[in-house]
Amino acid sequence: MRATLAAIAVAAAVIIGSFTARVSGSTGPIPLDCNRACLENVIDQYLKAVVAHDSSKLPLSEDVKYSENYQMLKVGDGFWKTAEGVGTYRHIFADPEFGQVAMMGTMREAGTLILMSLRLRVELGRITEIESVYFKPGGGGPNNIDAMDKYKPEDMWFKSIPPAQRPTRQQIISVADGYFTGLQKNDGKGIGNTGTYPFTNDCHRIENGSPTTNVPRPPNEPPGTLNLFAMDCLSQFKMGLYYVVQSIHGRRYPLVDQERGVVWSHVVFDQGTVNSGVLSDGTKHSYRGFNRPSSILVTEAFLIESGKIRRVEMVGPSATYHMQSPWPGGLSGN
Repeated sequence: MRATLAAIAVAAAVIIGSFTARVSGSTGPIPLDCNRACLENVIDQYLKAVVAHDSSKLPLSEDVKYSENYQMLKVGDGFWKTAEGVGTYRHIFADPEFGQVAMMGTMREAGTLILMSLRLRVELGRITEIESVYFKPGGGGPNNIDAMDKYKPEDMWFKSIPPAQRPTRQQIISVADGYFTGLQKNDGKGIGNTGTYPFTNDCHRIENGSPTTNVPRPPNEPPGTLNLFAMDCLSQFKMGLYYVVQSIHGRRYPLVDQERGVVWSHVVFDQGTVNSGVLSDGTKHSYRGFNRPSSILVTEAFLIESGKIRRVEMVGPSATYHMQSPWPGGLSGN
């Protein structure tokens, strides 16, 4: 009997030792009950490890999955070799219930600032998924990386919703998905042909550090000029100005922060094959460019209040046309 108990004790010690060896780094293992503050600290650990070019500082799973702009790599490759520092801007999102934490922020590489979206998944004290997307200078589209580095997330992103008033995960995911469906259909008829879209009156969007709604009009702009970025979220959708986007696919919503009403999404925009169309009021319209097929790897965070989108923050570099996500769980969209 004693021999049997001794054998069990030895086996247990081996198992625990093996587990500790796999999850421990110089910063120590992640607690199994990792709450919001704990998850935010994991982001800090990750950034320090990247800048140090040393993945051994992290409690990584043996089969951790890692991607940069939808390309699967080994941890330690790619940006791990070129990162020079952490920028000033950092906006963190957490989902303790499902062990997800994400960040939009600025980083330094090759002597300049870049934008990064980062998603980590934590399971049993280990990081099992690392999904990173980088927007770099010259990436095209509206952008202002330098301005983003000086930006501070608005306080509204961090307000706690009373438990009794919190929407379910599926409810706020459906609002975010409705945004992409409405943008892709681009008919100005609203969600389900209701004539309305789920936006608050003060909805505002920032893409790659640049505001793309509610931008003040230039003082010398001719009256009646159709200025996309001067419009609010609702007006843009009702006017049907997104005909250049032909498909929004690979929709994923891995992180939902019910306490703060935030949804973190990953999707792919296909565009570049159409650059002229007819707006909802019958006006013929065209954009310069958009005559080369391409995609955008979109990371979008939505702040949703009472079933309506109030803020949108996006990081989205250009990519190969019809780029497919290497991550499972994407919806095709329709």
